[in-house]
Amino acid sequence: MMKEKDILDKSSVTAENDKIKSLAPHTTDATGKMMTTDHGLAINDDQNSLRAGDRGATLLEDFIFREKLTHFDHERIPERVVHARGSGAHGVFKLYEPLESVTKAGFLNDTEIETPVFVRFSTVAGSKGSTDLARDVRGFAVKFYTQEGNFDLVGNNMPVFFIQDAMKFPDLVHAVKPEPDNEIPQAASAHDTFWDFISVMPESTHMIMWLMSDRAIPRSYRMMEGFGVHTFRFINVKGEAHFVKFHWKPLLGVHAVAWDEAQNISGKDPDFHRRDLWEAIESGAFPEWELGVQIVPEKDEFKFGIDLLDPTKIIPEEQVPVQRIGKMTLNRNPDNFFAETEQVAFHVGNVVPGIDFTNDPLLQGRLFSYTDTQLIRLGGPNFHEIPINRPIVAVHNNQRDGFMRQTINRGKVSYGPNALGNNDPKQVKEADGGFTSYEERIDAKKVRSRSKSFLDHFSQARLFFYSQSEPEKNHIIDAFSFELGKVKTVAVRERMVGILSLVDKGLAAAVAFQLGLKVPEVLEKPVNRSIPADGNPDDYKPIQVDGEVKKSLALSMENTVKDSIKSRKIAFLVADGVDAESLLSVKESIVAAGGVVHIIAPKQGMVVASDDTPVPVDESFLTAASVLYDAVYVPGGTNSVATLEAEANAVHFLNEAFKHCKAIAADEQALQVLEATYFFKKLPEDFSEESVLAEGVVVAEDGAALAPLFMQAIAQHRFWNREKPRLIPA
Repeated sequence: MMKEKDILDKSSVTAENDKIKSLAPHTTDATGKMMTTDHGLAINDDQNSLRAGDRGATLLEDFIFREKLTHFDHERIPERVVHARGSGAHGVFKLYEPLESVTKAGFLNDTEIETPVFVRFSTVAGSKGSTDLARDVRGFAVKFYTQEGNFDLVGNNMPVFFIQDAMKFPDLVHAVKPEPDNEIPQAASAHDTFWDFISVMPESTHMIMWLMSDRAIPRSYRMMEGFGVHTFRFINVKGEAHFVKFHWKPLLGVHAVAWDEAQNISGKDPDFHRRDLWEAIESGAFPEWELGVQIVPEKDEFKFGIDLLDPTKIIPEEQVPVQRIGKMTLNRNPDNFFAETEQVAFHVGNVVPGIDFTNDPLLQGRLFSYTDTQLIRLGGPNFHEIPINRPIVAVHNNQRDGFMRQTINRGKVSYGPNALGNNDPKQVKEADGGFTSYEERIDAKKVRSRSKSFLDHFSQARLFFYSQSEPEKNHIIDAFSFELGKVKTVAVRERMVGILSLVDKGLAAAVAFQLGLKVPEVLEKPVNRSIPADGNPDDYKPIQVDGEVKKSLALSMENTVKDSIKSRKIAFLVADGVDAESLLSVKESIVAAGGVVHIIAPKQGMVVASDDTPVPVDESFLTAASVLYDAVYVPGGTNSVATLEAEANAVHFLNEAFKHCKAIAADEQALQVLEATYFFKKLPEDFSEESVLAEGVVVAEDGAALAPLFMQAIAQHRFWNREKPRLIPA
């Protein structure tokens, strides 16, 4: 007789099969199929938006582009499709000098006012619950609440982007997001679909060099640059236009963490950047950036060997220096994360008189996409009425009703022109501050094409690589090797090595060696699957110009500011019997310079110093980790030193800090703790000032002598020269 369990099992299988059958008519596989719109129309070109001439504006009539972007914008609810994980803060912007010669924007001409701002930093690829330390682009979006309305400078911590045309944005994000069959991996680009896309889209080459550099793993949001990415226009009161690129320059310098360290931080504290920003502001160490602009007269548009409308290109600072025009200070944390950081809605279309757009095809697409995205994410067309999004000036127009309407409009009239309501609200003349678009002559055919001036994909990738220091180049090679090492499809790896050979043969050879491949002698054709060419590198030659920049100092973090330890976190390793003078003298010097000291001990609570003074412990070795600190100090004290020497966690803490190239200091009494480490035998025999600057390890017999050298070493951020010859297990 059939058992009841067997009957239930068979019933379960039958139900499962019925469910599969019911889904079958709705299941699709695109293998071997022709591309169509959602309405079945065969698509001739899914790579290029319809525009007025190959350098002209994107046309609203491009229903294929609008369908593709609309569907993409509404793929996730309520989480942002990209930039889902973010942190925000309030602050102010103060102008240095008026810019009336190039722009009539009020907040860029009045040095007496402080313009309120709200800034949101973010990762791009991961979901809201992902780690802060993923190798990724970082969003850097600033909302200026000006007297003429909101101006949103929506950018990233990298000055270029992966694609040239917004038509490709859904493809890019689909490729980098977790693969749709198994939703793996989270917040990572090291997988087949991303690199498959990159390997057939050479326009991404410049951006991918930035992504594989240390810029993709910043030490903190406070220590990374920001860029507007696109070329915008400044318009002055005479109606004259200048091209402009926006930069944010952090006053703390541009610093990164090591890739191995980033992976460890993700396990120890995935909120590392969010916590860092919050704690810095709460403690009064307000983050600061200077706003910089590169200004180009219209007559000089074509003098740089690049197309200013191409978002995969920069203007080297050697050709057009960055003018620093004002300072932004973040001085207040949000009161409620959801109401402010989560509901803030940025839009590249939020401009003020004196700032206007160009025909950059990526920018043109973003002008459509941002509003479309907010409609679904924030519940309808009234998202501008959410408090964090409201401008500081009054809003009057004939828009009415809709989901989540909060304004209560009085009167009968909601149209214009009208006579019943005295034609209010009235339009504003340009002379009185009304916004007017820049008058640009358009005379072109409607085409799906790109200008030939967009086809140089490798010269600036080469410029970026050649501008890096040797440690930075090694990090790029390691990053490519790691990422491509995670790719399972060998053909994708080979194709990417071929792309890298068009940037630099040595780079390609180094990556190929790590992957067990050879650099292809002949590239797959076409190299460019978006705008097919015959695969010959000559197809991508740059325009030749006088004074071509071979190396740009601004592209290497080696040349950043290294003169402060403000807000740097230093771990003091102590145990009972720690020498009070050795601890306090160095601590007082560090705190006076703006640094933050955490006392780390074998257990939490208190340790008792050698003079019986109780010393509060901030973290134990169980809860702390060297990757969460910028430097390490071991004070003296016979009993403390003996305990730490025998404490495996303390020795590991020091080994790991050395591995990640951080400054390390020890009182001369604590030298035996350093002697217990793996790295000690690799150090120079003497600890002179010269060796400190070379190795970042300081030993001195008293705090007064040690503190200045130690702080000088901390300010250097990292001693990357340790990495190759000093590689140690930790």
